[in-house]
Amino acid sequence: MQSIAGLFGVLAAATCYLYLLSTHLPAVSQAPLDGTDQDSGVKELKFPSDLDELRELAETLKFYKREHHSYVLLLFCSAYLYKQSFAIPGSSFLNMLAGALFGPWEGLALACLLTTSGSTFCYLLSSAFGKDHVMRLFPDKVALLQRKVEDNKSSLFFFLLFLRLFPMTPNWFLNVTSPILNIPLTIFFPTVLIGLIPYNFICVRTGAILSQISSMDDIFSWGTLAQLLAMACAALLPGALIRRYSQTAPDGSEQTRARGQHRKAQ
Repeated sequence: MQSIAGLFGVLAAATCYLYLLSTHLPAVSQAPLDGTDQDSGVKELKFPSDLDELRELAETLKFYKREHHSYVLLLFCSAYLYKQSFAIPGSSFLNMLAGALFGPWEGLALACLLTTSGSTFCYLLSSAFGKDHVMRLFPDKVALLQRKVEDNKSSLFFFLLFLRLFPMTPNWFLNVTSPILNIPLTIFFPTVLIGLIPYNFICVRTGAILSQISSMDDIFSWGTLAQLLAMACAALLPGALIRRYSQTAPDGSEQTRARGQHRKAQ
């Protein structure tokens, strides 16, 4: 119960902070283009759930960004970290929003930094409050992932990189289970940073041309998925070679020791 209370305490504090930040917009010299009344608060500053809401939010934040770039940056970073830290789905929309607000390259750098930081916060929250609850809620999935991690222990970095590049296991689930699987932060952090670059790039680039997108199918086409699969296989190849070498190396060392003992006997 203490772990649940601690987690809800952190969640409540973060939610309160984000609410206050999103409902106290700074003053601007002219009214927003969408007709939002600054004096009555913001009526539609919320996480987007479809492309229409994303476009509306992007236009509103672009307006405020002209005079209050730092505020929009702080609001965006806070919202992104909130979603990532508490394993809330919808990172693709925020990546697209990064591209729409900050352009393809600045948006990509920001998305990669926030994805990695938010995933690390999620890892730490799970380690502090959620281990027992994750095991109770997903016993079979955790056990399956544990076996895969054990099978790829000699090449853990490349295995985790593969899972990030082609997320057959959801990224949020990897974040919350990594402490349970005893994956160290020194491996967790770089695999998130490197492994999610292609996904972030696709979303951010799409956000930079948001007005030309009509549906989510325009983003994740079969061609895009094929490219992600190819990169994931390339990441898995070094791990397979390491595993193969680690399996054959002990035999070679045994043969060496046997030869040495035979020479001593002579």
